[in-house]
Amino acid sequence: MKKIFILIIINICFYCCLKAQTDSTEKSKLKVKLSANFNSGLNYYGRTDSLKSSGFFPLAEFWFGENFYINAAPVFVNNSSTSFDYAGTVATAGYQFLSKEKNWFGNFYIVKPFYESNSQLVQSALKAQAAFSLTNLNKLVNITGGADIKVSDKVDFGVTAGLDHIFRKQFANNSVLVIDPSAYLFAGTQQFTNTYYKQTGFLFVPGAGQRVSENVKNFNVLSYEFSTPVIYAKGKCQLMITPAYVIPQNLITVEGRPDLSERGKEMFYVTIGIKLIL
Repeated sequence: MKKIFILIIINICFYCCLKAQTDSTEKSKLKVKLSANFNSGLNYYGRTDSLKSSGFFPLAEFWFGENFYINAAPVFVNNSSTSFDYAGTVATAGYQFLSKEKNWFGNFYIVKPFYESNSQLVQSALKAQAAFSLTNLNKLVNITGGADIKVSDKVDFGVTAGLDHIFRKQFANNSVLVIDPSAYLFAGTQQFTNTYYKQTGFLFVPGAGQRVSENVKNFNVLSYEFSTPVIYAKGKCQLMITPAYVIPQNLITVEGRPDLSERGKEMFYVTIGIKLIL
């Protein structure tokens, strides 16, 4: 699910930016990180189910050095019809790098979701995703660009563009506070069936209306999102809160078929988490 993917990337990026004492002094080859996270409004590029679900997802991360990682997050959904319902597990494997000059940060990852067959999440049709992002780090504003491939019953392509600026404050007790106001644009292909009626006939002789269906594939802006991740780290513990506002774009609507139309509207939601480095 997109929000889990973004949360993972944010955590990875801040792993480089926080520079907490434990991360700079301990050089073990394998590191294990465990976190518990809550999302107040599950959405997929602003698309939601009809139940306005929230979600809880514990996350286990395994780092092999500073570059390679794998993680897994079981997703539990809460809404008006169910409480703490298991929706599936999202597994990720990736590689990150920070340039020697510390002005470029890159991340490549592959995601494999294992959703339950009865999952009501909008993104449950997703079978796999591969993505890459590259961020230019500088004192004025960080610039991020990325691309991805999503595999469901069809294949879709997406791009990401974003701006952010990191404020970092280290305290006398060796704790660190990071605030990162961010603005992102998400775009990609949308595939759907367009149905219309075509009038048949010859010259001036009117004919009957014929129902025509065609597959359509468009590349559109999917959403705009504004967020302010806040992370406080001390020792081996990190506290995270990310308020966000998402504006979905180009929702697919099927006339007379609300069950086949995408649901979505501008919404504010918050992701809260706590992480321990073992």
